[in-house]
Amino acid sequence: MTRITMKERIVETDVLCIGGGIAGLMAATRAAEKGARVTVAEKADTRFSGSGATGNDHFLCYLPEIHGTDVEPIVNEFQLGQQGSLRNRSFIRTWLLRSEEIINLWDNWGIPMKFNGRYVFGGHAFPGNPMYHIHYAGKDQKRILTRKAVEKGVEIINRVACYELLTEEKRVTGAIGVNTRKDELVIFKANAVILSTGSAIRLYPASSTPAWMFNTRLSPTCVGDGRAMAYRAGAELVNMEIPVFRCGPAYFARAGKATWAGVLRDTAGKPVGPFVTEPSNKYGDPVVDAYQDIFLDYKKSGRGPVYMDCQGLSDEDYQQMLYWLENEGNVGLLDHLQEESIDPRDKPVEFRSYHYELFPRGGIYYDEDGATSLTGLFAAGDELFGGISGAAVFGWLAGEKAAHHARNSGSTLGAIDRICIDTLKQNIEAMRNRSVGPGWKEANICLQQIMYDHTGEIRSETLLNAGLAALKRLKKKSREGLIATNPHELNRCLEVLNLLDVGELILVAAEERKETRGKHIRSDYPFTNPQMSKLLMIFREDGQHKTEWRSIDHQ
Repeated sequence: MTRITMKERIVETDVLCIGGGIAGLMAATRAAEKGARVTVAEKADTRFSGSGATGNDHFLCYLPEIHGTDVEPIVNEFQLGQQGSLRNRSFIRTWLLRSEEIINLWDNWGIPMKFNGRYVFGGHAFPGNPMYHIHYAGKDQKRILTRKAVEKGVEIINRVACYELLTEEKRVTGAIGVNTRKDELVIFKANAVILSTGSAIRLYPASSTPAWMFNTRLSPTCVGDGRAMAYRAGAELVNMEIPVFRCGPAYFARAGKATWAGVLRDTAGKPVGPFVTEPSNKYGDPVVDAYQDIFLDYKKSGRGPVYMDCQGLSDEDYQQMLYWLENEGNVGLLDHLQEESIDPRDKPVEFRSYHYELFPRGGIYYDEDGATSLTGLFAAGDELFGGISGAAVFGWLAGEKAAHHARNSGSTLGAIDRICIDTLKQNIEAMRNRSVGPGWKEANICLQQIMYDHTGEIRSETLLNAGLAALKRLKKKSREGLIATNPHELNRCLEVLNLLDVGELILVAAEERKETRGKHIRSDYPFTNPQMSKLLMIFREDGQHKTEWRSIDHQ
């Protein structure tokens, strides 16, 4: 059998955007506007990649013409939600204040941000409270953003998955990518790198159908690549131990809970929450925003299941709900309902929590400009939090600052790190040339089992230590034994190796946070400790995990 040898290709650029999702394309477009030579490296195709691939219909924002000239009430409302309690207030304020600019840009570029000529607010709010999510028609957003980036002169290299950052004296100088279609390493030399690779899915079993690994609420190809690369390069990560899960239709995992206009009811038809009793496109049923465990509690108490009931929704409101669900990317689900002749106004749809599919709420720590703790490295999007709106706003800001850094850093593209490249090349060629060994699916399933058993619904010091020991064994066996019979499988193997690194960080950070906070539930520390209302940083120093507590800025 002919031995496979990875060819090499070098790409030089001012700004490298790793990941061509919402944040990556916004960053690339802005950096190009600022005069930088920009390259986007995307493992799939930027027109159809990431968790925004098939659309979205909610955009978090502050609009002075609607909310008034004082942003602080909206900042207050945000901080009361599930994401805001462990975030610097200045960060949230910056996000909200820049959101109107992005809305206007998108609308001008061809992404409709209004409905029938006006802003329509809906979902993610309680009756009587300020509303700060507008509906928008995001079905074609990725194609439109790709076109805009190309218009600005951005070079997009699809089918290249970046795996390792290149550094020189704590300065990021580029990255190493792997072609997902042929045996080729792509070595990027850059003065600034922006990580925008999305969330970390496939760490835990998939939603309500664990046997189907890719039946996930968000894109199953977003696997925390950026988090793993940043950590290995020495950047700070934050709050990796705080998990989150969402809910939606049973067995058909899709985002869009707040788009459904019905009322969540029990088997007797009684609303399970106190907020709404009639279907509404304005609010949906926000009970889950306040009470994530409602589906599990109803199941455990024998009162489940819980149904999304749209009975009483007018034809006009129903068609509007279907319109937003289509723009959210729920086309497959809508087709299924039509094929099975299911009208949610006649047949309530069972909803459940996707409690198997945990993912870390935290990620790469970056400031309001997208800058990380490493010189030349920026990040945006779900690497910290924020959904589509956060990805768009901080992608734009990161692109601006990365272009400025590339232009003013005074550095030139230096020599590439041959040791790093040759080490990765050797490991990759070993995976491609092994004749026997486990595939990526086996390793990924083992990882999911370890993570759910030891960091799932309940955590404790003994569980976390046992999980860490098991994960390290799996990590060693995977690095030494994984087999990739083609470039596509090689990409999946590298994804699993990144997931193993992310999983290890979660276990270490979860042991350090000795309290219960949100879905980080410690049976040995069942209370929330006010003294731990801080950011938990984790980073690499001298080859070891290091943690540090940092106060939150509430000003």
